[in-house]
Amino acid sequence: MSEDGSTLARRQLGKYLRDGREGCGLTLQQAARLIDRSGSTLQRIEKGTVAHLRDVDLEALCKIYEFDPDHTAAMKGLAVQGNELSWWLEYGDVMPANFDFFVGLEASAQRLTTYQPELVPGLLQTPAYASVLIRSVYPDDGGEEHARRVQLRMRRQTRITRKHHPATLDVMLREPVLRGVVGGPKVMATQLKHLADMSTRSNVRLQILPFSAGFPLGDATGPFVILEFGTDRQREAIEPPVVFAENFTGGLYLAKPATVQRYHQAYEGLRRSAMDPIDSRALLMRMAKEYA
Repeated sequence: MSEDGSTLARRQLGKYLRDGREGCGLTLQQAARLIDRSGSTLQRIEKGTVAHLRDVDLEALCKIYEFDPDHTAAMKGLAVQGNELSWWLEYGDVMPANFDFFVGLEASAQRLTTYQPELVPGLLQTPAYASVLIRSVYPDDGGEEHARRVQLRMRRQTRITRKHHPATLDVMLREPVLRGVVGGPKVMATQLKHLADMSTRSNVRLQILPFSAGFPLGDATGPFVILEFGTDRQREAIEPPVVFAENFTGGLYLAKPATVQRYHQAYEGLRRSAMDPIDSRALLMRMAKEYA
């Protein structure tokens, strides 16, 4: 079992702890003194380089930063991921379902490269389309809980739509995404029109892989996202890129450079058989009119 998954979890835990400290207006030294640790030790915790974070330290930090019970439970879940070299992250198991590990990574990414063979990715869903899918996953939710889940998905999209330094989104959809009806013709018409509109943004590149392209890689490929976190002034990666490969019960986080490179190559292989962005937009508009 690789340590990449655990390192990723420790980095994410450190980021949340740093955000909590800064939210309280504490310096590294001030917070460290409150848990009887050195400033350098707390800095290593925040950078994700402490391999085995003590439970007593984590609990003390969560209390100092006034994390609520769900937030604290999520921090402990990440610590378990980091300490046990866990590779699989199954939602609702170690971590509470309302504290999604992926959302934290997505919010930090500067570039997202997404392949979806069946559904519109969350960053491009309309509220109505998202609502239908979420209701199918959580049929017992009350109205308020359902609305909050939809709101969370919409809030994630500001990473792409904000005016200042939006993330770059490179997305490829197989044609079944356009043909698989979610919520009826009206919902689909609005959703496909939204995809076409989003594809006109300078930070969004959207392409359709048509049925006629077959399977360019010689095999079926499940949905995946390559997350890249930008570079510093020396053009060094701020964080190593990560691939999130989805499956029905959770997701697999992959961070080995060779593996990430293979996913990049797979995406380029699919791109060579895809429609160009202009033709893809025309198809979206045409199908939106058909649904309408």
